[in-house]
Amino acid sequence: MTDPRTGGARGTMRAADGPDVAAAVRTARKAARGWGGLSGGERSRRLSRLADLMEREAPAYLAAELAGTGKPPSEAAAEVAASIDVLRFYAGALRTGTSPAAGELIPGHESWVRWEPLGVVAAIVPWNYPLLMAAWRIGPALAAGNAVILKPAATTPDSGLLLARDAGQELGPGVLQTLVGGRATGRTLTAGPVDAVAFTGSPAAGLDVLGRAGTRRVSLELGGNSPVIVLPDAPADACRALMDACTYNAGQSCAAPARVITLRENHDAVVAGLVEAMESRPAGPAFGPLNNAEQAARYDTLLRSSAASVRRSGPMDVTEEERGGYWRPATVLAGLPEDDPAVREEVFGPLLTVQVAADPHDALRLAGSVPQALAASVWSRDLARALPLAQALDAGEVWVNCHLAQTAELPHGGRRGSGHGTDLSVLALTEYQRPKTVTVRTGPGL
Repeated sequence: MTDPRTGGARGTMRAADGPDVAAAVRTARKAARGWGGLSGGERSRRLSRLADLMEREAPAYLAAELAGTGKPPSEAAAEVAASIDVLRFYAGALRTGTSPAAGELIPGHESWVRWEPLGVVAAIVPWNYPLLMAAWRIGPALAAGNAVILKPAATTPDSGLLLARDAGQELGPGVLQTLVGGRATGRTLTAGPVDAVAFTGSPAAGLDVLGRAGTRRVSLELGGNSPVIVLPDAPADACRALMDACTYNAGQSCAAPARVITLRENHDAVVAGLVEAMESRPAGPAFGPLNNAEQAARYDTLLRSSAASVRRSGPMDVTEEERGGYWRPATVLAGLPEDDPAVREEVFGPLLTVQVAADPHDALRLAGSVPQALAASVWSRDLARALPLAQALDAGEVWVNCHLAQTAELPHGGRRGSGHGTDLSVLALTEYQRPKTVTVRTGPGL
């Protein structure tokens, strides 16, 4: 493992192999019977206790997040708090239920639906938000009564190991386990005798998960490349807000703004506004590095291959010790063809491209011209104009005059090349349960 701020080694961990995975699944299978058999009230109490313990241990979680990601401490602290909030949300949500109608739906019969856990869930999460992405997956899976085997990214296992330690104390042995390793460990886990796979990562890896999982339940979140439609009457703070969202976590967010789409009359003003906002976001104090050498190399390749006629990069403010890290400045690219690599592919870094649309209808076309369909935003002070665009955008989550505003109560999920399934909200519980309809004849003769 390396420290992304310096590029230097920070330690090693042995990757889990086939026997380790098999042993973890056996342990989870045994734990699932006890955990799934608890009442909803008892699971809720135990999840709440886990959240309380995490809150008491917040400094340790913060240190673990910082070690693997190099984020600014304020960002990492906010994400630790958000992770605890997600678990608290599901501690309550599991008691609300998501069942369809029940009662005498058929004359002479009484019917109801039982929601049953799937069993053992493999949760494979990426390096951009190690603890938060784990919480998004394990929160509803545990609340639904499943045992979970968490496989964090090889570069950021620290907080996942803490999470398994604390879960063992509050939830019970084997209910949540963490396996350390890279792609080989993830593939072995996916192909193993688990009942479902929750995966967040790249489209190529998602297709590999589907091939290995077969007919088992799979939930996929495969990235965003999010479009942003900025109309001429956008709020005055639009460019600054977009640059803030683009550089949060160094742009390594699946729902981060990526492709700014303007009309001809406001294109130059938007480019100038983004560049001005970029000047106040130096890499170093304002936002952290890319996570690893592979991601940095991919980012550099996409920028080099771009045919953008306008290319502006912001300031860097890193120490001498940090010069070997994976820092990249905020960058704005404009004057790109529609098939430019920086437009077609999710760059996953502190980059905004700017395209020109002939009219709002053409802006919608450009917004939907890439395979991904996770998130998007529309910027206009005229809600009568903005809301129809928001409704027409093909994305699982759309914001108007804001971006990356999220809470545990609202669902998050992709369409098309961004995968399928739901994170967050009570709807996510159904990703990790299966319904059983029970119908009893109550008519004459009984």
